[in-house]
Order: sequence, then structure tokens, then C-alpha cells
Amino acid sequence: MRLGKAVRGVAATLAGVLALSACGGGDDAADKGPANLRMTVWSANEAHLKLFNEIADEYRKSHPDVASIKFDPLPFENYTTTLTTQIAGGNAPDLAWVFENSAPDFVASGALLPLDEKLKKTEGYQYDDISPATLKLWQDGGKLYAYPFSTSPFGVFVNTDMLKKAGQKTPAELIAAGQWNWDTALTVAGATAGATGKAGLVIRDFDYKGWDNLSTLWTGWGAQAWSEDGKSCGFAAPEMVEAMTTLHKAIFTGKALPGPGTTADFFAGDAAMTVTQISRASLLKPDGFGWDLVPLPAGPKGNYSVVGQAGVGVMKKSKNADAAADFLAFLTNPTNSAKLAQFFPPPRQSQLTAETLAKTNPTLKPEQLQKVVIDGITNGVVKPSHAGQAELSQQVRAGLDPLWKADADVKAVLEGVCTKIQPLLAK
Repeated sequence: MRLGKAVRGVAATLAGVLALSACGGGDDAADKGPANLRMTVWSANEAHLKLFNEIADEYRKSHPDVASIKFDPLPFENYTTTLTTQIAGGNAPDLAWVFENSAPDFVASGALLPLDEKLKKTEGYQYDDISPATLKLWQDGGKLYAYPFSTSPFGVFVNTDMLKKAGQKTPAELIAAGQWNWDTALTVAGATAGATGKAGLVIRDFDYKGWDNLSTLWTGWGAQAWSEDGKSCGFAAPEMVEAMTTLHKAIFTGKALPGPGTTADFFAGDAAMTVTQISRASLLKPDGFGWDLVPLPAGPKGNYSVVGQAGVGVMKKSKNADAAADFLAFLTNPTNSAKLAQFFPPPRQSQLTAETLAKTNPTLKPEQLQKVVIDGITNGVVKPSHAGQAELSQQVRAGLDPLWKADADVKAVLEGVCTKIQPLLAK
């Protein structure tokens, strides 16, 4: 990614921007009339944006000091790079969605406004209802720098019509028989691809670039990108080699996953299964194919869950920082949190019940919400995140590139990844 060379790491970019930026921020807003707020988001989904805008319109009814609230979708695959480029170019948003993989950099950079005092003092906010476990990634020095907007476990969406047409058992049947694991999932995916000419299983947003999405597979082997303290590379560990060998065979021998350069959209009916989060359920068409949602297949280490977590923070240097923080408190209050739970599983403990989530998730059954979402949040591990993630991600992606060939030496490639990133981890 060429742009990444100019932006060597999120933390470095933010530090430079902060050093060069003029002092001040929210206190200047009153001198310039009503505020025009902009919040960057990763999704351009119409249903997501419609709900955001409805909440924003409701807020503006009682806040004449805010003239407009714009939700600015940035492409998912380049989201963080685009956001940091905007910041570096003096075009920073007032609020920003931040992915878990860049949380350490944003939190430590000083770019975000502390939110604790504002949220705790907002009437009816019920700050203590937020699960402490969901706050950890977004805290530093005892202060909260982003609200854990979405704590969303990964599950497997299934095109049951396609599997039945291919003569394969559905995951629900395999679960009932105690056979839902990666071996059977990949076997079913390969057989379905061969019978239908479509894709078997797609790990959404991987596309041979978003390597951290592969944690939805390798965690089942007990593998990690790096150690818990972040100082040692885990790519060359036996568990990772075994997991990635399984993946490599599934791609190039079993044809269970689309190969490099091939794309397939599950929600358009082009694949039998996809690993993704429930926010994608909005892409399902009411008159489309039969479908199901099930937990990730078990790995050699047993059942597990992987969670993607996004936070929303206020840029400290925003000239509308005070107004932005106030809107964030409104956007994430108990009432609106319940509305947003339709797409983005909330961190509020009182709302993490199948009954509560079912009210705003009519397309999902209570059993699906319990097993995939609630159990997943309770037991899941968060996708890989590390300080300097931007540079690390570039090095991991480059190091994995040789793996996506039929004759690749998996162990040697993974050892090469560690050679690339160990100096960065040791800093």
C-alpha cells in the first residue's frame, strides 16, 4: 500500500499532527455560531446510515447550537489510513469510529478527548451499566478515550438453500451431531463449491489483504499474532503453522475458499457460507435465499469466539469538541444504544440479553443471538491490536504475500513474517 509509506504508523502521524496543530478546540465553537459536526464511519450501508441520521435529527431538535451532523463513510479496507490522512491534512472529523486494531495508537496519541466526565455527568446515561471488560481497550491512565460502540462477535452466515442443493449437511445439523468444526466446515464448503460452481466459504473482508480477519480461524488452534505482552511474534509458533497449513490446503487443494484474485459476495448468493459479524445481517434480502447464523466452527482447542470491537471518540483538536462530546453522550445513551443494538452489539450489560436484542433484531432468532452474540461477547477474544499497528499490518501483509501460492512453504513463510515484525514488536 503506497500510502502507508507516507503514513508509517498511526501513532507517529497523530503525534505529528498534534505537535503542529494550534492549541484550543471546543472553546472556540461559540464564536462561530451553530456547530456543523462530522463523524467518520466505516459503513455506507443504507440501513446503518438511516438509523444514525434519525438519532442525529432527534438530537438536533433540542440542540439549536448544532446546525448539522454528517456521517461520513470511508471505505472499510482503507478506513484507518484515510482517517489519519485527513487528520494529517488538517481535515480531521469531529468524531471518528476507531477500529480495535488501531485503538492502542489512538488512545496513546493524545488525539482523543477524555470522555469519562461527560458521560458520567449526563443525566440518565447509566455509565455503570457499561461492561468494564469492554472499556479496557479504550482506556489509558484511568481515563476513557473512546466509547466501545460495537462489541461484535464473528459468526458464520449460511446459505442453507445452496448447501441442500449441493447435498450437504447444514451447520445446524452438524451442530446437533456434535460435528461442527473446521474440518467438517471446510469439507462441506469444498464439496458445495464443486457441486455448484460458486464459492464455499468466504472470510469476509480478508480478500488476501485483511490478514487480522484470519484470527477468526487461527484462534481455534490457540494461535496468536503475538504474545499477550505484545513483545514476541507468534506467527512461527506450531499452532499458527498448523492453522495456516489447514487454511492453505483448504484454498489450494480443497477449493473451499475462493483463491487469490477471486471475490464472492455471500449476501448476493455467491457463496455457501461467510464468516462475519451480525451488522452484516442488514444485507440479507427478505425475499432471498434461506439462511442461518451459527457460531464459528470448533478448532483443535475446542469452541471459541473472536470479537471485533470499534470505539467512537471525539477529536481533542476539534473546534466543536464540546458539542461533539455531548452528541456522543446522546448517541450512546441507553435509549439509543438499544436502537443501535440492531446492528452493533452494545456494551451495556442490561441490554445483553436475547430478549432485549431480539426487539431490535427481528431477522435473528433468540437462539442465534444467545449463541453467537451474547455467548461470543462473554467468551470471545478481541482481534489483534498493537501499538504501531499500521506499520505492523503492512509488514505482516507483505510477509504473508508468498503464502498465497499453491506451492508455498507455509512454515518458511510464517518464519519470514516473524523476521519482519519482531524488531517492531521489541521496540
